[in-house]
Amino acid sequence: MACPRVRLVVTADDFGYCPRRDEGIVEAFMVGAVTSVSLLVNGAAAESAAELARRHRIPTGLHANLSEGRPVGPARYGTSSLLGPEGFFLGKMGFREAVAAGEVALPQVREELEAQLSRFRELLGRDPTHVDGHQHVHVLPGVCQVFAEVLQAYGVRFTRVPIEHGVGGCAWLEAPARAFACAVGRDAQAATGPFSRHGLRWTDTFVGLSTCGRHMSAQRVAGALARALESVPANQALTAELMAHPGYPSVPPAGGCGEGPDAFSCSWERLHELRVLTEPSLRAQLAQEGVQLCALEALDAKRFGEGPFGEASLEPSREPSLC
Repeated sequence: MACPRVRLVVTADDFGYCPRRDEGIVEAFMVGAVTSVSLLVNGAAAESAAELARRHRIPTGLHANLSEGRPVGPARYGTSSLLGPEGFFLGKMGFREAVAAGEVALPQVREELEAQLSRFRELLGRDPTHVDGHQHVHVLPGVCQVFAEVLQAYGVRFTRVPIEHGVGGCAWLEAPARAFACAVGRDAQAATGPFSRHGLRWTDTFVGLSTCGRHMSAQRVAGALARALESVPANQALTAELMAHPGYPSVPPAGGCGEGPDAFSCSWERLHELRVLTEPSLRAQLAQEGVQLCALEALDAKRFGEGPFGEASLEPSREPSLC
């Protein structure tokens, strides 16, 4: 059998957010549409999600969370720069604004990240296969250095670098979504320096900012992978990660990370992603185009030895076109 052109890891984020979401994620894993999950250890359903991961032997990483809900560590309002007046994290944009203003104490980021890694070990009885960031907090300036240092210290080898090629040209995205995707890509590009210096690895390319929620379709997933392949020689293979958010909609008050489920989790968009991912036509189309789905650990060069997915291919070798 010829080597696949692309080896694709499909990661379902927000595992542990609520039982209904987790039900859909496990369903997608069981049919081979999802190959990896990222667990929110401060999620309302973290314990039951961990049990599901153990039962079904799902490759599970940590979805490090500094932006939604309550902390896992000892952080308290009044003493922690990570929290707002009600004792919750500052929110997706609030945390970014605080980082940009220099108001986030990086030692407190380290403390919370270490607490979440320890909680992951308690829940799963092992280390995570990878660590990425809820709402991409792990690539923010300064924060990425802390992540790199802590992951190296804990022996975590894989992370996510959310640089999606050509996302700024995706006309179906609303202007704020395009702007956010481009900002994430710029931060991620800068984060590759600290990540590389601390021995972290990631896939050659990433897809998911242009295919989130209602914007996901088989055509757009395939198109995003095709854009990533445009600057790759025909005889060169590629590793890729598709970030996904499948699941059945949350029904309040169940779910969330201490504040109840958000509007996105309660909407039909999660179910839409589940249906797109589990539709056999998507996997058939990807297979026809030389894309093979696999777990993140299958990209480990030490397991596959020399070849098209060797160690060098797990780090970007070219300057990406972000927007």
